[in-house]
Amino acid sequence: MSAIQFQIIKDGKENTDFLGRAGLLNTFHGQIKTPAFVTVGTKATVKSLTTDQLKKLGAQVVLANTYHLHLQPGSKRVEKAGGLNKFMNWDGPSMTDSGGFQVFSLGMAFGKNITKITAGKNIKKDGVVENYEEEILLDEFTDTTRKTRGFIPQNFKPAKIAEEGVYFRSHIDGSAHYFTPEKSIQIQNEIGADIIFAFDECTSPNESVHYQREALDRTHRWAKQSLNYHKSQKISEKQGIFGVVQGGRYEDLRKKSAKEISSMNFDGFGIGGSFQKEDMANAVRWVNQILPKEKPRHLLGIGEPEDLFMAVENGCDLFDCVAPTRIARTGQVYTFAGKINLKNSNFQDDFFPIDKNCACDTCKNYTRAYLAHLFRSDEMLGATLASIHNLFFIINLVNKMREELIGGNFLKFKKSFLSEYKN
Repeated sequence: MSAIQFQIIKDGKENTDFLGRAGLLNTFHGQIKTPAFVTVGTKATVKSLTTDQLKKLGAQVVLANTYHLHLQPGSKRVEKAGGLNKFMNWDGPSMTDSGGFQVFSLGMAFGKNITKITAGKNIKKDGVVENYEEEILLDEFTDTTRKTRGFIPQNFKPAKIAEEGVYFRSHIDGSAHYFTPEKSIQIQNEIGADIIFAFDECTSPNESVHYQREALDRTHRWAKQSLNYHKSQKISEKQGIFGVVQGGRYEDLRKKSAKEISSMNFDGFGIGGSFQKEDMANAVRWVNQILPKEKPRHLLGIGEPEDLFMAVENGCDLFDCVAPTRIARTGQVYTFAGKINLKNSNFQDDFFPIDKNCACDTCKNYTRAYLAHLFRSDEMLGATLASIHNLFFIINLVNKMREELIGGNFLKFKKSFLSEYKN
């Protein structure tokens, strides 16, 4: 019996190409109403927020990062504390990624500013992106590291990928580490989240088709090894595992990967990779037309409003992203008319809430002028209040998508929202 159970309660077919659905995903620590936004708590914390605040703003599930928890404080210490949920005082569903994205960001992408989502027009021949968005590589370097070392540490050696695994050095102290599929799963078993991911290789959209094929075959081998190791552990009775589909921007490779990963006995599926913006919808659709309908699908690392509509429409049930809290720490907040930057001078005398249509605690109790003051004076509270708002906005936007899916009005809602939202 699977450690998780997934039930589709509404298959929202509004036309022949529509793949969206609403469901219920049951885990050891509770139920997730899907589609759902997965809040990222990289180091067993959502930056600047307590778990009580997360619950109040409506977060259903939190995702932590295997790579970072392995380095600090160590997965065995988390296990000793009673697992991720007890360690961070979170009683709802939890997830961990595999460390696969760090293979990408610490490996071939290191120092090139290649991102999770790129715009094709910004990609140079040498693979460097001038104007990038969303997933900044090595995002979890500490603020001190960024300030003292200029974002990329001096003499830092990129990760090396081999057939058996990945060799890398810690960005904290330079110590050597080696991840194999079995090692990634062992760490995730020790961390103890409700859902974990198979170890995979995330590739750049700039890589040659030859390398994409090579990396895809490696990801499929690693998927089998990850699954076999996980199923041999007793914790698999209460901890689900998702296989990850890769394949870059190539339709044949994406479909091949979806078929291959589908053939394995995973509890659900992740859709991974670094995307060019214009390719993402096609890649997601190709994959979800093949993946088993009865199992949940998670689009890894995606979280901008327009991308969430795309993901839901094309059959994704879960998606995670650091964007809501990351941009909040820089003073950027979501409104129903688009993002605004509270550091801009025009908000210093704006005594209205961030968004008059928002019901979050920040909008109920504070003004744009107050938050502008907090950010201009480098007060910690600014990041907290902006993070509360951004997470509330995104989580409830996805909740509304679910409501409209069930009611059969998703596409109408999408058109209405996007007609007003300016990214």
